[in-house]
Amino acid sequence: MSKLTFIDGNDVRLLRSGKEFFPELLGAIHAAQQEIYLETYIFTADPTANQVRDALKAAARRGVTVRVVIDWLGSGRAAAETLVADLCAAGVAARCFNPWFRRGLARTHRKILVADRAVALVGGLNIIDDLVSDDGWDLPLPYPRWDFAVSLRGPLVRVVFHEVDAQWRRTGKLNLRARFALMRDLHHEAKVARTRLSPAALLVRDNLRNRSTIQKAYLQALGQAKRRAILVTPYFAPGRKFRRALTAAASRGVQVTLVVGVGQFALQDAVAQSYYPGLLRQGVRIIEYHKTQLHAKVAIVDDDWATVGSSNFDALSLFLNHEANIVIQDAEFTAELETELNQGIADGSEVQEADFSSLPWTRKLWNGFAFLVYRNLMRIMTSGHYG
Repeated sequence: MSKLTFIDGNDVRLLRSGKEFFPELLGAIHAAQQEIYLETYIFTADPTANQVRDALKAAARRGVTVRVVIDWLGSGRAAAETLVADLCAAGVAARCFNPWFRRGLARTHRKILVADRAVALVGGLNIIDDLVSDDGWDLPLPYPRWDFAVSLRGPLVRVVFHEVDAQWRRTGKLNLRARFALMRDLHHEAKVARTRLSPAALLVRDNLRNRSTIQKAYLQALGQAKRRAILVTPYFAPGRKFRRALTAAASRGVQVTLVVGVGQFALQDAVAQSYYPGLLRQGVRIIEYHKTQLHAKVAIVDDDWATVGSSNFDALSLFLNHEANIVIQDAEFTAELETELNQGIADGSEVQEADFSSLPWTRKLWNGFAFLVYRNLMRIMTSGHYG
């Protein structure tokens, strides 16, 4: 259904929250014999994260080349710098991404591991225990954070490897000529890799080659949807194009269900809820998820299109930060993910149009104020790309 071209012959497995993700991550690190690349937004110091840290150190001690990129802001300035120093002292090559915003406002929000160019993990999970909140307060969660990743084996891993290797080199000292050469090589690699139709593709978003790649994939999938679409995000604040794609699909009879995380940030909740009346009037079904912290960034469209990754449906993910999603065209995988999403819908509460038509004026004013503040701030941060 999509015009994207895909790489053939991949084994793609769904990983549900930390219970399945961390054993897979640690297994890949322990089994690596040549090289490991890890890129993450948050890398904490809880017992789960410390297992990952110690496994990376052990890999370096046995002669594996280990390269780690940690976002300077996402992990906290002092904590990130301390962790990088600790890893480097143990023989791991580690760097902070964009310290002190020296290269603009963008953060790396990607969560990727590649081991021996044979296995890759891509998704939404940071290196943090999924029973602890990831907002800096370290609050206990009632249930494991709801999140997903995929494990990849096959030729798509080659493309993922080139992306993390490029990010590693970009965080070092590259002159302008070397940066242009790197861009050329990545473009060539994508053209070489995408030669046959198949079930999986890597989508990345950055501020050079791929400014709108992930959003365009969503717009295309929604534009071609025939029966249903389920989209899950912790933060909902997309631009007009994305919102219009949702309502246009609903208006032509597609059952569009939007599952949104709430309860973490009051301002974010108000911004998301400012969109509800317009979406509900156009037939979009909205579910608010309260059971635990929702961190999943996933979607399915019809019976053979699914995506799992790091990109939220907000301005930071769609227009500013570095992101990575895997798109899978496979009926079996889509059905497996649908089962998980239907359980999330059952665990949430459906928003009715009447709920918002009867809101007190103070609440409507707060939602409208939050929207204006967010929109203007994001327009500044994204150089006018958000609208």
